Amino acid sequence: MNRAPLVARKMLQYPFARAYSSGVAAAVASAATSTVDGPHTRPVVKTAIPGPRSKALLEEMGKSLSTSQVAFFTDYEQSCGNYMVDADGNVLLDLLTQIGSLPLGYNHPAVMAAVSSSSALTPLVTRPSLAMFPPSSWPELVQSTLLPLAPRGLSEVTLMMCGTCANENAFKAAFINYMDVKREKPLTPDSEEYSSTMLNQPPGSPKLSILSFMGGFHGRALGTLSCTHSKPIHKLDIPAFDWPVALFPRLQYPLDQFVRENEMEEKRCLAEVEEKMEKAAKAGEPVAAIIIEPIQAEGGDNHASPNFFKGVQSIAKKHGASFIVDEVQTGGGATGITW
Repeated sequence: MNRAPLVARKMLQYPFARAYSSGVAAAVASAATSTVDGPHTRPVVKTAIPGPRSKALLEEMGKSLSTSQVAFFTDYEQSCGNYMVDADGNVLLDLLTQIGSLPLGYNHPAVMAAVSSSSALTPLVTRPSLAMFPPSSWPELVQSTLLPLAPRGLSEVTLMMCGTCANENAFKAAFINYMDVKREKPLTPDSEEYSSTMLNQPPGSPKLSILSFMGGFHGRALGTLSCTHSKPIHKLDIPAFDWPVALFPRLQYPLDQFVRENEMEEKRCLAEVEEKMEKAAKAGEPVAAIIIEPIQAEGGDNHASPNFFKGVQSIAKKHGASFIVDEVQTGGGATGITW
């Protein structure tokens, strides 16, 4: 059974509408019990892709912006539900969902109604610095929108602009936590840590590392790029931290026909994680965190069993390292389960 529509409806039923008008609440309630109706019921391809208009726009944009990654231009006003419409009028079934950031599809009526309310438009126009000057409605909004969707057992959130900066800040939090635990005496402004870190030298800038997995994709900033191992083109010519990387299991399918082989594969990969952790510690650059994806998407449709992830978490705990689960493309219900 495909649970994705059920998950989408559950997401819409959470009480975020309390922060908006009664009209918006009614729109959300209506959307929660119906599908997204739109003009598109199937793909319709009229031109080559990219088509003539996309090519003309590409040439125009190339005069002032980089176009190396542009596939085609999109008419977002005409796009609806699962269907993306390009600048040439081609209707395409969208399986990428804007790199996983659009789990409810294009122009969902409940979302459109919510962002059209004055309580949503005000912070969009007058963008607040949430860390310093949050709006008075912010505590209730966080409690009613984010925490009901949080993975079981997690009761706190930190908001970031994108997946890359979320991971970069997770790395920083892991490094700070690791040193807080290891530090024998409190820091003082005149300590060696303060002066040495200004020169990017230890002890203020300690030799620590993050362990990641082959096939993983965690972002394109310098720290996250060092933990990205999906495609060489992402990393080529960019200096990187020499951090440890372990193998991610390559399971054989059907799963019920390769139970023993897959158990052995995961044990082999867990043993390598343990080995890499010990090697990094002996080299004087201990692992402060392990980062992993529940499903490797950018690096391939690669899965592992719950026991493997529990094993990685156990190894991290044993070595005093943080356990970072990086879920972007699979976190919003695209697999049929919210997390």
